[in-house]
Amino acid sequence: MANHKSALKRIRSSEAKRLRNRYYLKTTRTFEKKLKDTTDKAEAQELLKKVTAMLDKLAKKNIIHANKAANHKSKLHKYVNSLS
Repeated sequence: MANHKSALKRIRSSEAKRLRNRYYLKTTRTFEKKLKDTTDKAEAQELLKKVTAMLDKLAKKNIIHANKAANHKSKLHKYVNSLS
């Protein structure tokens, strides 16, 4: 167990941040799946804007690595472009 007051506070705050990060990551994954299930190109392009912004935000906050965000965006762009 922690010996300092500041260590106890760090434990509490890091747990809150972990839960918040998990929520944002899970929400982004859900939107990615929703985009993959879409067959309408116009709807997919609208979703792509949202998902791209979400991935950029996750990368900016270091929840995921910037390269991982770039890979996901690239694959999603390829998918949307393949729709007719």
